[in-house]
Amino acid sequence: MSQIDKSKFEFVKRDDLASETIDTPSYSYWSSVFRQFFRKKSTIFMLGLLIVIVGMSFLYPIFSDYDFNDVSNINNFSARYNWPNAKFWFGTDANAHSLFDAVWFGARNSILISIISTFINMTLGVIVGGIWGVSKSFDRVMMEVYNVISNVPYLLIIIVMTYAIGSGFWNLIFAMTLTGWMGTAYSIRVQILRYRDLEYNLASQTLGTPTHKIISKNLLPQLVSVIVTSVSQMLPGYISTEAFLSYFGLGLPVTVPSLGRLISKYSQNVTTNAYLFWIPLTVLVLVSLSLFIVGQNLADASDPRTHR
Repeated sequence: MSQIDKSKFEFVKRDDLASETIDTPSYSYWSSVFRQFFRKKSTIFMLGLLIVIVGMSFLYPIFSDYDFNDVSNINNFSARYNWPNAKFWFGTDANAHSLFDAVWFGARNSILISIISTFINMTLGVIVGGIWGVSKSFDRVMMEVYNVISNVPYLLIIIVMTYAIGSGFWNLIFAMTLTGWMGTAYSIRVQILRYRDLEYNLASQTLGTPTHKIISKNLLPQLVSVIVTSVSQMLPGYISTEAFLSYFGLGLPVTVPSLGRLISKYSQNVTTNAYLFWIPLTVLVLVSLSLFIVGQNLADASDPRTHR
């Protein structure tokens, strides 16, 4: 048996701190979310498109003196019904209005209505749903309310409210948010029931942790992807709802531009001077589609099960 050459070996000193070192790579939830989010090419393309549309909708009207109700140039026949060109990028209408200006003023109002309605409905839905999921007495009351309201078509409620309180920017938002939060609250309630009785929540209750802390610290962080999914559906949904109501003369006053109002106004031009109808409709489709795809991809990325 050959002798071991001890000169090739050395003793390693014991390091008590080394045993406490975590050898796995550090994990950051939000870093993983955004890494997963930007991994898809569709996300980058749609996010860029969304930034352009939203940026134009909110920045361009600041520098424009466009007046939706101005008819001073109606007798200037050379400026009427100009097809898209270098001077009028989207063309002009019967009042010699620049459709380029009209589209961005209208998109701003449509997007604002969608954002404000979504924010109010999500805030109320998350708060009420959080309480609904942990309080059994509150659950009994809310289930009765939900069973009644959920059987009334949501669009019918909005139409009735717009007839009752009249047209207007804030009136339309009120009509959209009167019961719009109920579905979100119920969805949050169902999700919370999945996590409410898990061991760490029972331990928190045993230790006397206040209910609001259990909701905000233990339960709601588990529902980030659910909340983002709801937002991604609400934003384009409310833009479409506003467009639908405005198309039929409801919602906003006829003097206030929106994408739905423009589509309604130029619907008679669908065969003659068709650009007046199709350009606002295309912008409506693009902003709704980009909001939905970006929101859905963010919802998928916010689900920890998709992280690697």
